[in-house]
Amino acid sequence: MRFISEEDSAALVDHAMAFEAAREALIAAVSPGTTLFPAVLGHGTDPANRFSIKSGSTADYAGLKVGSFWPGNPARGLPRHNSVILLFDQAVGRIDTVIEAGRVNAYRTAAADAVAARVLARPDSAVLALFGAGNQAEFECAALARVLPIREVLVVARDPAKVAGFSERLRGQGASGIAVRAVSPREACEAADVIVTATPARAPLFEAAWVRPGTHIAAMGADAKGKQELPPDLLERAALFCDLPGQSRAIGEFQHAPADAVLRAIGAVLGGGEGGRTAPDAITVFDSSGIALQDLTIARAILAKADGRG
Repeated sequence: MRFISEEDSAALVDHAMAFEAAREALIAAVSPGTTLFPAVLGHGTDPANRFSIKSGSTADYAGLKVGSFWPGNPARGLPRHNSVILLFDQAVGRIDTVIEAGRVNAYRTAAADAVAARVLARPDSAVLALFGAGNQAEFECAALARVLPIREVLVVARDPAKVAGFSERLRGQGASGIAVRAVSPREACEAADVIVTATPARAPLFEAAWVRPGTHIAAMGADAKGKQELPPDLLERAALFCDLPGQSRAIGEFQHAPADAVLRAIGAVLGGGEGGRTAPDAITVFDSSGIALQDLTIARAILAKADGRG
């Protein structure tokens, strides 16, 4: 069995690798021979400590990811989020590879939003509004800046102190020359070309009327029943895309979408080369509740890079 530690996987991953792995995963999700199993959501002895298990298989590989959220960890000097990816040896049913993937998970999550934004956002999108200033925020900004001409990031955060040093962290992600400032929710929405919501919210973060025509929204915080970041009336007038429609309806943002809303898997758009943004003034929403194939494809990419380095 191969084991790749958190330190080694963090040193191997980058935004380019994550983007290609996410694109491969999202297309594979709608391809024949792929099976994605329902997510298992659980908690530790303390119900505030949460974990999820997401699993899947294709004709070539199978495995699962265990993701955890322990909110008290910062007091111990540890990150709240952690992740472990397991790949099977399908010949004998044993675990072939174990990858600690806390930092990898941040790259992988941001990459899915970047892949979707390349086909759903207006290509001239320069202003990004970001709701949430936690660990995931800087990865989201850096990933989107690789595919869009982002020049300004407007951050909405409960703790304005978290915005301090944001520009420095972006430079550390390879995204430089981007202005960052803290603003109100309304100011952010009314100026944004792209809106990203990266929070654990259970109620809308802004009003639908504040969103301009032509805006693209990436919602990635909803991954359990009851979570919600977007106003339902926005979903009534937007074109809706997601990583996996059934999962999005069950635990993602689109559990709050109208019952008759048409949900399109982004993999079908990527694989078919059409069906994304249809007009400059269209509002598009991508719900990223996260699928196992994102973890399995990036795990395989990490293994290949590790093998290439000997």
